[in-house]
Amino acid sequence: MSAEIDLERVLCRLADLQISGCREFRLGGGEWPLRGFVVRTRDGVRAYVNRCAHLRYPLNYAEDRFLSYDGSMIVCFVHGALFEKESGYCVAGPCAGLSLAPVPVRLEGDLVLLSEAVDPAEFAARYE
Repeated sequence: MSAEIDLERVLCRLADLQISGCREFRLGGGEWPLRGFVVRTRDGVRAYVNRCAHLRYPLNYAEDRFLSYDGSMIVCFVHGALFEKESGYCVAGPCAGLSLAPVPVRLEGDLVLLSEAVDPAEFAARYE
């Protein structure tokens, strides 16, 4: 792990994903920061903007609750849409065939970080 970590880029720790398999995060400041979530997958982690591909509502009602009861799919608890964890692709529901907006991330040690290729402020502004 590098000696210096840009704390603005830290989304969560891998250990934070143990209980629910997902963890919410916020990018940017003010009243309307970009809300997203990190989800553990078979081969690592993925991150997505917390907006349904259907009507752009947040997917979850309860904190860190994004997965189906068996943990295999991401669920929009507003419309019941089901999304693949690995790709964000909607396989069932009113937005079938659409996808969640991915958030580029990388792992460094036990940390999930926003990718260096992404400017946090610009990325957050894209989804205002």
